[in-house]
Formats: sequence, structure tokens, C-alpha cells
Amino acid sequence: MSGLRVGFAGLTHLGLVSAAAAADRGFDVVGFDADAAQVERLQRQELPVTEPGLPELLAKHRAAITFTARAEELATCALAYVAPDVATDDLGQSDLVPLRALIATVAAVLPADTPLVVLSQIPPGFTRALEAPARRFCQVETLVIGDAVRRALSPERFIVGCADPAAALPAALGEYLTSFGCPILRMGYESAELAKIAINVCLVASISAANTLAELCERIGADWAEIVPALRLDRRIGAHAYLGPGLGIAGGNLERDLATVSRLADTHGTDAGVVRAWLANSRHRRDWALAQLHERVLEGRPDAVVALLGLSYKADTASTKNSPALALLAALTPFAVRAYDPVVATRAIGHEHLVQAASALEACAGADGLVIMTPWTEFRTLAPAAIAQRLRGRVVIDPYGVLATDACRAAGLEHVRLGSPLPAPGR
Repeated sequence: MSGLRVGFAGLTHLGLVSAAAAADRGFDVVGFDADAAQVERLQRQELPVTEPGLPELLAKHRAAITFTARAEELATCALAYVAPDVATDDLGQSDLVPLRALIATVAAVLPADTPLVVLSQIPPGFTRALEAPARRFCQVETLVIGDAVRRALSPERFIVGCADPAAALPAALGEYLTSFGCPILRMGYESAELAKIAINVCLVASISAANTLAELCERIGADWAEIVPALRLDRRIGAHAYLGPGLGIAGGNLERDLATVSRLADTHGTDAGVVRAWLANSRHRRDWALAQLHERVLEGRPDAVVALLGLSYKADTASTKNSPALALLAALTPFAVRAYDPVVATRAIGHEHLVQAASALEACAGADGLVIMTPWTEFRTLAPAAIAQRLRGRVVIDPYGVLATDACRAAGLEHVRLGSPLPAPGR
């Protein structure tokens, strides 16, 4: 174990995953959160977030991590990260007030020469405005919900914003980052802050291109799944490109970065028309499942029952921020809905005719149509024949292709997925 002690302030998804990764690298870790009740739950190994592999990683390194509600304990650390998740509103704007307050709390207890690193998502200009900027750094996090543990343990690179990118990093920060064995990119504060946004903007460009072309496939008889392998073999696009069609942008982080780019463009007189086009495309594709439901199940049937699988905005998370499933539910208020999600309960969702099922197959019982809105692994194990036995209707709207089309057809189901030729209703 390294003799270096590293502190993490803000124990939500980002802070907890980062603290666990630090412990896995052999560092002694102090995890601070001002919420004493939250700390007590963590001491009992009750996590506030859903993330595959995180409970096991924290349990493995429990002896190396001290959870505390006393900020003073961070004073024993040679390096301190401030890493709470930053909330966004419906316009994609960040609430930075709690982050600034936490930074002030941490800075007040750190020795003057201890580096303080902001790991949370922040807009350009944030770090430079902090007090004592020479000892302040920002670091770009590129964790992906559902794959955060792997990415934290094996990062592709570290992007560090510095007051002077030409100067060597403080010894403690350099030792910590070097332990992960990946490239370390030093740059100015604003460049680092914009780098995270740039990454997400490029991802959105890929997502929007895939959605646009997948929709065209549905109408002309092409199959996007057949086209994707050709794109992945093009080195200009790449094997790991985001090419899967989806129901628009969700989760909050991508929306926040698009909103930031639009706001900066308006302030500085640059063009962000393409960003606004991506947002419009996202809103258009979000309603794909609703349009298919109306055409194939709901039209002229006020008594129709819909089975809905998946409420979170993506698999392996409990987050419903900007979830297409919740948007669909809001549009289905006149209809009876039977819903199931492995981790999200329906009790907090306002829908007069919503019933929470105990399982995926229970949700299907007596329904006139099934919609699979979140591609949970659990749903991939469902047998189309078992679904067909329980449904009253024959329609399965499966945007992400969780079920195999051939198996659905063999079970007599009308299988509809993004990017594939749309079957005629009733077939």
C-alpha cells in the first residue's frame, strides 16, 4: 500500500467510484460527506447509487477507506478531490452552488500546500475563479454509468487543468495519477474544462448521426444493424464509436454540455446551429416508441393496457433523469400501464393508471402491447414464447433489440425495433 492518503469530498456516484478506484491502487482513502446520515449508511455498506461492481469493490477495500462527516479529517490527506455529482435543471444548466460550498469547506481545512482537485463537471472559467488558483486543479472525469468501475480502474487518459500547464504537477498529484499507468495530459483550466464538453459533443454527433440514419432505414427497408459493422471497420469512425440508435439523449450530462455550448456560443457570437439541431433530433426520436404504440396498439382503443419494461434512462442505473420511459409514461396517462424495472420503483411516478409488477413477465400479463424502454440484461433472458403466452396482444416494441426478431416472429409476435424495416401493423 502507498503511504499517500487521498481524500474525496462528496460521496455520490462520482466520489464513491473514484474513492474505490484509489483504494484499489493501494492508497489510503478518506471519504468525506457533510451528510452524516449518508456517511452512516456508507459505513453500513448501504450505497446511495446503483453501479455494477461498486459494492464488491468497496467491500474489498473497506479497510482502506475511512468514511467521515468531519471535514477536518481531510487535513491528513496529501491530496484532496472534490467530487460530488452536479445536478442539472430541465434546461441542462448546472446548480454549482453546492459545489462551491463544498470546495470552500474542503479548502478551509487543507494545509496551504495541499493540492485541491475539482473532479466534478464544471463549465469553462470555473477553476480559474477559485481562490489560490496555483494550488487548484481540475480533472476531467469520463466515467460512464453502468461501466464506471471499469473505466475508473483502467482510465484511457487523465486530463488535468492547471494554472501553468508547463509546470510539473505537485508530487502527490503526480504520484497518484501515475499509479494508473495511463497518459496524463496537462493543459490550461479552460482547455480541460472544455475538453469534457468536447468529448460529449462528439458523442452526441455520433448518436445523432446513428438516429437519423436508423430512422431512414426503418422507412426504406434497410437494416442499420447490417450497416454498423462497415462503419466500425472504417478507421476514421472506429470500432468503439457510438453507433447504436436510441431514443434521444438522456441522463443529464450530455444535455448539460450541449446547453453549455449553446450558451457560450450566444455569449461569444459563435455558431451553435448544429448543436440545436442535435437537440431537436433528440426530441424527435424520444417519441418513437409512443408513435409506434399509437399506430399499432392504442388507436381507437381507450381500454388498451400497455406493459412497460424499464424506467431508468439506461441499464445498470437507478437514475431516471430525462428518461425516455418517463416521457412515454407521461404521454400514456389515459391508459392502463403495467410497469417493471429491476431497480426503479413506480411509487414516486405520477400516473393514475400505473401498476408496478413484480417481474417482467407479470407486467406482460393481459397487456395489449409490450414496450421495452431500457435494455437491462435481465430482459435479454426473456423467452419470446413466454411473453406471447402472457400478452393479450401481439405487439412488442423493442427499440434496442433486446429480443431476437426471429424468435419473436416464431412466437407469433410483431417485433418492432429501431433501425430495422418497420413491419406493417398487424403482422
